[in-house]
Amino acid sequence: MLKPSVGVALEGIPYIVISAFTTLLFAVLGCWFMTMLMLGVTCFVGHFFRDPERVAPEDADAVCSPADGKVIKVTREEDPITGEKRQVIAIFMNVFNVHVNRMPVSGKIEQVRYVPGKFINASFDKAHKDNERNIVVVTGKGNQRFTMVQIAGLIARRIVCWAEPMDKLKRGERFGLIKFGSRVDLYMPDGYVPTVSVGQKVIAGETPLAEKRKA
Repeated sequence: MLKPSVGVALEGIPYIVISAFTTLLFAVLGCWFMTMLMLGVTCFVGHFFRDPERVAPEDADAVCSPADGKVIKVTREEDPITGEKRQVIAIFMNVFNVHVNRMPVSGKIEQVRYVPGKFINASFDKAHKDNERNIVVVTGKGNQRFTMVQIAGLIARRIVCWAEPMDKLKRGERFGLIKFGSRVDLYMPDGYVPTVSVGQKVIAGETPLAEKRKA
């Protein structure tokens, strides 16, 4: 699996370099308005592609958030791979959130499937069926199956997935990103109880989304 750099995602480096070079060019030409404008763009791009370290929760059985952002849905819907009704939690990322996606549980990547589609606002409910998306199936402890769906949005036009079938990744480990605003849906097996609610802000690799139901 291709791994990103620490601090800044590798995919963001070309954008940062181009915007920084453009800023320098305008400064050399003495065009100060454009220099300040491009300096702002450079700072925004650098902020967008930041990739900070995260600390997983103490509960080893807790399911971590795969994305930074706001919870926009907690319900039961059909899994995009199996078609069975499962608990799903949807997280919307705006342009100011960290966009590196992380593993919700430790496990093996069973399948990665890209689905072409539209680019409507990812916060709309129909986005999970209509938009361009990338589906990642993970088999965790006890052969429990989790399905992550990276969904492109109105501004996002590029889904990146470093994970490949047969990769074995740990909870909280980076597996991909989506550029410039997007959404991640997580479908969980029975036996897990959501610990978040709609409107709550979450942090990838740190915030517990669900815990195992007590026997």
